[in-house]
Amino acid sequence: MKVAAVKAPGGLDKIVIEDRPQPEAGPGQLLVRVRASSLNFHDFAVVSGMLNPADGRIPMSDGAGDVVAVGAGVTGFKVGDQVLGTFFPNWPTGGPSLERLIGVPGDHVDGYAAEYVAMPASAFTRMPKGYSYAEAATLPCAALTAWRALMVEARIKPGDVVLTQGTGGVSIFALQLAKAAGATVISTSSSDEKLQRLKALGADHLINYKDQPDWGAAATALTGGRGVDVVVEIGGAGTMNQSLAAVRIGGHISLIGVLAGFAGEVGTAVAMSKNVAIKGVTVGSRQEQEEMIAAVEANGIKPVIDSTFPLDGIAAAFAHQLSQKHFGKICLEF
Repeated sequence: MKVAAVKAPGGLDKIVIEDRPQPEAGPGQLLVRVRASSLNFHDFAVVSGMLNPADGRIPMSDGAGDVVAVGAGVTGFKVGDQVLGTFFPNWPTGGPSLERLIGVPGDHVDGYAAEYVAMPASAFTRMPKGYSYAEAATLPCAALTAWRALMVEARIKPGDVVLTQGTGGVSIFALQLAKAAGATVISTSSSDEKLQRLKALGADHLINYKDQPDWGAAATALTGGRGVDVVVEIGGAGTMNQSLAAVRIGGHISLIGVLAGFAGEVGTAVAMSKNVAIKGVTVGSRQEQEEMIAAVEANGIKPVIDSTFPLDGIAAAFAHQLSQKHFGKICLEF
C-alpha cells in the first residue's frame, strides 16, 4: 500500500511517499481502506518536527473510509461500513485523563496518511449519513473540538452570544454549531473578504481585528456593554487579553489553541474580577463524537472545505495550510 511518512527530525521536505505492506485486522481490530483525511495544526506540528516525530511516522490524526475486514471478537461493525476515526482512540467517555489522551494517530502511533489502517474497533465511529469521505474526515479533530468547547464545557443555550476567532476549521464549525443552537455569533478576521464569507454562513456581527485592534471592546459594545457569553479562543496568550475584554462577567472562555503565542502576559486580575471560567479543550471523547455526529445530521450542517489534495500532494497541502490563505478545511483524498 501507499503511505506518506515523515523522516526525522521532520520538515515538509522530509515527507516521503513509500510502499509498505498492507496490514491485517487482528483480534478486536478493523481493517479500513482510508479514503480521506484532513489537515489540522496538530498534524503540521508533527510533520514540521515541532513534536519530534518518530522516524518514519505515518502522520494524520483524521481519517474516513470503508471497513474491508473485521477481526475476531469485533461487534457493531461489518464489512462495507463507512467509518470515521477518533482523535483519542483510548478516550471512550467521561473526562480527560492521561491514559485517555495517549495513542493519538499520526503522533503517538501511525495515522491515516495510508491507504489501509488496522486499528481497534473502538477507535472508530460511524460516518454521518450523506457525508462524503472528505467531509467526514474534517470532523474528528476540528468539529469535535468546537462541539466540546460549546456544548460540553460552555453549555451554550439559545440566546447566548458566542465570539469566534478567524476562519480555520474549528472556528467555522463553532460558528455553524452555535447558530444551530440558537446563539448570536460575533466573528473576527483580518480579512474583509473572509468576514463576508462568515456572514454568509450565519455570523451576526463582524469585526476586522486588523482595523480594530481593541476588538474585545468592540465585541462588548455589540452586546450593549454586557459582554459575550462564550469565547472560542484559538490564539492563546496573544489574544487572551482581548477575549477577557470581550467576555461578560461570569462568562466562559474555551481555550482550544495557541496560534498567537505559547506564552505571554495575561490579565489574570481581569479574569478574577470578572469571575471568568477559562477551560482548556483538547478535542473530545468517542461518545462526544457520536453525539456531535447526531447533531450535524439533525441540523444538516456540512463542513466548509477549502481544497483537496492527493496523498502524494501532502507536502503541498501543508504548504497551503502554512500560507493561511485557506478558508475552512484542507483535505487529502486517495
